[in-house]
Amino acid sequence: MRQLKKIPKFKSEKEEAEFWATHDSAEYIDYSKAKRVLFPKLKPTTKSISIRLPESLIEHIKVLANKRDIPYQSLMKMFLVERIEKEFKVAK
Repeated sequence: MRQLKKIPKFKSEKEEAEFWATHDSAEYIDYSKAKRVLFPKLKPTTKSISIRLPESLIEHIKVLANKRDIPYQSLMKMFLVERIEKEFKVAK
């Protein structure tokens, strides 16, 4: 195994970013010893979109959401996730 270089101390985040932009991290870190890490409280990045739906469809979704006691936007996300997962399973 080759000798790894020592990671220098940085005075700022900018200095560190500039360093890693010009250096190969494989010379400083032994990735063969890396372990998978989970961040259970990290929320996925979301993006707001605009979509036009018939008013009747929105009203139906609101009724269903009200029966489940959840916001209708959350129910719409649940429906999208379920359908997309189903489509990917069929595609395999």
